[in-house]
Amino acid sequence: MDNLSDALKKLKITAIDISEDSLEGCLDCLLQALAQNNMETSEKLQGSGILQLFASLLTPHSPCTAKVANIIAEVAKNEFMRLPCVEAGLIPPLVQLLNCKDQEVLLQTGRALGNICYDSHSLQAQLINMGVIPTLVKLLGIHCQNSALTEMCLVAFGNLAELESSKEQFAYTNVAEELVKLFKKQIEHDKKEMIFEVLAPLAENDAIKLQLVDAGLVECLLEIVQQTVDSEREEDIAELKTASDLMVLLLLGDESMQKLFEGGKGNVFQRVLSWVPSNNHQLQLAGALAIANFARNDGNCIHMVDNGIVQKLMDLLDRHVEDGNVTVQHAALSALRNLAIPVVNKDKMLSAGVAEAVLKFLKSEMPPVQFKLLGTLRMLIDAQVEAAEQLGKNVKLVQRLVEWCEAKDHAGVMGESNRLLSALIRHSKSKDVIKTIVQNGGVKHLVTMATSEHVIMQNEALVALALIAALELVTAEKDLENAKLVQILHRLLADERSAPEIKYNSMVLICALLGSETLHKEMQSLAFLEVVSKLRSHENKTVAQQASLTEQRLAVDS
Repeated sequence: MDNLSDALKKLKITAIDISEDSLEGCLDCLLQALAQNNMETSEKLQGSGILQLFASLLTPHSPCTAKVANIIAEVAKNEFMRLPCVEAGLIPPLVQLLNCKDQEVLLQTGRALGNICYDSHSLQAQLINMGVIPTLVKLLGIHCQNSALTEMCLVAFGNLAELESSKEQFAYTNVAEELVKLFKKQIEHDKKEMIFEVLAPLAENDAIKLQLVDAGLVECLLEIVQQTVDSEREEDIAELKTASDLMVLLLLGDESMQKLFEGGKGNVFQRVLSWVPSNNHQLQLAGALAIANFARNDGNCIHMVDNGIVQKLMDLLDRHVEDGNVTVQHAALSALRNLAIPVVNKDKMLSAGVAEAVLKFLKSEMPPVQFKLLGTLRMLIDAQVEAAEQLGKNVKLVQRLVEWCEAKDHAGVMGESNRLLSALIRHSKSKDVIKTIVQNGGVKHLVTMATSEHVIMQNEALVALALIAALELVTAEKDLENAKLVQILHRLLADERSAPEIKYNSMVLICALLGSETLHKEMQSLAFLEVVSKLRSHENKTVAQQASLTEQRLAVDS
């Protein structure tokens, strides 16, 4: 370590007073010491105050620049050295060196910046603001034959791409083209993996998704799937998963998805479709998720349903009923839910037996599957009287819905269960459906739903409750009383923050409840007339008109 002390002493003399050979010798000695004991040497270096000197040694034309950058890269491996490197002002000269032509300088500079900014979003953001992204993308294109430099750029991209601000900058470069070009040349699994790790965060940006599609990434991904689908090698299985996941990610962008759909005739769309009947769970999952993504616009949905996609998804679900793969179940149900959104598809899907296929998963204990199952049924019965009546009289379904309405740990499942209960009543307008729901304890949940923070859910609940009161008041009377419905309605009407449609539907419900002596008495005790008469001057005309009607009804019946 005596040599190290000598080297540090020499370096303390300003760089001007040290001959080039002597400087190089000192730097070699430092590198050797770092190789033997990085942490101890770094501590000594920090104590010596030499870091500040390094900033002046980082010049493009000095033959020692690569070694200085290498030393900085080595010391910055230690977390305690990163801030001192920043305080010594090393980042600006290092960033300047990225414009250098010397490949060794570029490599060590990239390593130094990467290590100093490792795990620090604020420092990485600083680099982005200093314009390193376009510079690094250019370097990747120029030095694509140099594997060490290529790797350095990829590591840098991987770190920077996690920041949202970086994606905007990446989108203005030709990074997609460069990465796809590089990807096509790779044979080694590890190198492909490195590129995948950069592509995934970048592909979260819609503009870059489209650039990747234009650069031909999709063809590369399809080829990987073809090559690895039957392999049992661990690395091939991993590559298949990464490639198919990335494919699904590219389809999340509206423009990239439409480009690949090509009116349902696109080669990519057809290939992805062939994944659904595959025996490989990963491909089944990716295929179903891809269909769910393609089904984000009505035209695509109608085309797909007309071309038999529903049967493929039902067959897939059938294969996963007993102890099936939960992610596949979830993905297939997501696809069916999206396909059921256009009005013209509902009847076709019901005729194809989708409701029956979905009901097979009622026994599922997995909240994500429960959530999609509920959403699919709710989409299917929208304005479909017969289907709503048939499902609403299904005691097993209603019992399960009532049970899920209490799933407090899973807000999504709880909300969807409430919404489906209400939808069964609203779309069927059937006494039998109402009786089934009342007999199985569903009324209290609809009353609670009327207090939801979401106006759409409040509304759906109030309309369903009004239908119950209009068609089966005697059957539901006790439950409505126990659920404190009248008190809730009073609160909704008195609350100035209640939306106009909530006030309107609350008053419609009040008029329907007047047929019950018990509930009527409760209304009188709460001075409903007073609250309602105030609403006659409401700025919303419909609310004001309904207030007048309700006031008349309350006055007559009192």
